[in-house]
Parts: sequence; C-alpha cells; structure tokens
Amino acid sequence: MEFWRSNMPKGMLLRSACDWHLDPENIDTIESYVAGIGQTPADVEPLSLDFYHSYVEWFQMRKGIAPHPDYIERLDYQSSSGHFVATTTTHENIQANRVVIAPGFKYFPNIPDELRSKLPEGRYAHTCGYVDFSNASGKRFLIIGGRQSAFEWAALLSEAGASEVHLSHRHDSPSFETSDWSWVKPIVDSIAENPAWFRNLSQAEKDEMNRRLWSEGRLKIEPWLKPRLSTDKVKIWPRTQLASCIETANDDLSVQLSDGAEINVDEIILATGYKVNISNVPYLSAGNLLAQLETKNGCPVLNESFETSIPGLFITSMPAAQDFGPFFGFTIAARVSAQIICDALRNSI
Repeated sequence: MEFWRSNMPKGMLLRSACDWHLDPENIDTIESYVAGIGQTPADVEPLSLDFYHSYVEWFQMRKGIAPHPDYIERLDYQSSSGHFVATTTTHENIQANRVVIAPGFKYFPNIPDELRSKLPEGRYAHTCGYVDFSNASGKRFLIIGGRQSAFEWAALLSEAGASEVHLSHRHDSPSFETSDWSWVKPIVDSIAENPAWFRNLSQAEKDEMNRRLWSEGRLKIEPWLKPRLSTDKVKIWPRTQLASCIETANDDLSVQLSDGAEINVDEIILATGYKVNISNVPYLSAGNLLAQLETKNGCPVLNESFETSIPGLFITSMPAAQDFGPFFGFTIAARVSAQIICDALRNSI
C-alpha cells in the first residue's frame, strides 16, 4: 500500500465504495471495519484517503501481516536450480522457490512523447509525483488531462491556496455524474471460479467491456467535485492541447494552447494516466529476469494462475489487466488474484 501513502495527496477521496475491500475470505471487509467503529457506509462514503489508510492498517493487524522492512533492489532467477534470489537494499539475499509481484501503478506513469518534447526539462511532474501541496499557495498551475485525477488535483490545489488552476484536455469535459460500479463486483468475484473468463471473450466482447468501464470511469466525474471547482480560480479549457511552452526570463512558463490561448503558469502537472511497461520495474531490470520473461504490449504474458513464462514467477495488479481484464488496475481485484495465486501455490507444493 506504499503507493497509496506516498503518491496520493492528502484530502483525496476515493471513487470506490465500501464493497471494494481487500479480504478474499469476505471477513475483514470495509463494512466490518465500519461497523466496528460504530458507523455505517453512508457515514464514511465517499471514502477519504485517511479512512482507507486506517482500514488497511486494521486489515493488516487482523491478518497478522508484518511486511519485511526493506526494499528489493534486484531479482534474479537461476534456471538451473529453479530458485529466485532477491537482493535487498541492505544487501540481504532472500532465496525463494516462488515469487509473487504486485507492482501496482508506481512504475508506470504515462508521459506521452508529444508532451515531453514540448515541455522544458524539470518543469513538469506527473500527478503521482506531485502530491504535496504545501507550497501551492499563490502559485499558478496548468494541469494537462481531463479525467477524475485532473479535476481532483485542481480542486485540491485551489483549496491549498493556488492563485490559478488551468485544466487543458483534448476532449469534451466529462459530466459530473455518480459512476455506477455495481456491475463490477459480481464480474470480478466470479473470476475466482473462472480465471480464463476475460481471455476467452471475443475481441468485440472485450472492447465492449473496456468501453463500459471507460464510460463510467472516464466520461464521468464524481459530483462531489463540482462545488469545489466552482471558483474563478479554476479555468477549464476543453478541446485544447498544448501547442508550445517556453521558460521566460522571470522563470514563468509561457504556454500556448491549440486554440491560440496564452497563459503563464509556475507549475505544470500531467494527469495523463498510466501505461504498463514491465521493464520499468527497477528490481526486474536490475536482475536477469527480463531477458527470460515473455511479454506482449509491455505486459507480462500470464497463464490462468497469473504465472509468467518463468516458472514460479507470478505477477498481478495492473500488469495483469491484459490477460485478466481492466478491473485488475483497481483494488477490488486484489482479493480475487490472491485467491487464484494462493490456490496455484498450494497445488504446486
């Protein structure tokens, strides 16, 4: 959960509700946690980031999960013995017969080349790298992007005292509507019994599933953001793109948009989403696994148990979305992947 602690801003609200819990046994759910503190889902939704952290800490305590207090620096595979060796940043070697990797979003921020080529080096940041708004007061910002994170960063920056926040996106602005996620949970839960469900769909069916998820998650903005953006400090520029950006003599960023508008800002934030490239995971690129790992479109090729082409290496979370469906970029899929992978581990002993 480090990404949630280190790469999400204070004050953020989650789009998911209490049913998107972590427990594959459906015991230590968010609903159970809420009941234990004498509240109801209606009292805590939309879920705040702080609330979600408190649930995760409770879940960790309930399950007796004690993370090893170190980082993995490199991961190697010895094909002759079928063993893995993980080297930590403190030079400890951990040997294992099987390894499960859940890298999440951390290593996959998407910064399109077309934007990178137009922006001065060192004068922009992806949303996951710009989460401390303590110095936002009095500054002017341009956010490039037009989905939930772009609008929420705009609200948080405005509330942190920014003097101007501009949002530029190439499409029409999404509508402020409550997204309907009720259809997601039954599908994801059923994958535990039929792990091949998504890969066995026709391409047309996969496209329709992605379209439906896109329409709920990308064409709508949660309505609780609307009043927070109703201020003269926030200016939305729909159907525009960045045309040019130069640093001025007084250290401003002079930006021209594709509609001819010109604005001066102090900071540029890219709310441009995430795109998996498994070679970006540093402990994989530092070791010898990537040369042996079968990939497609930057994602690892997985069997129905999340196992890669390297025997004993399992990968889940966002990199699993290609083979298991787009829901695996969300926390709701964590409990299902845990069930499937643990079943495979038990059966291989």
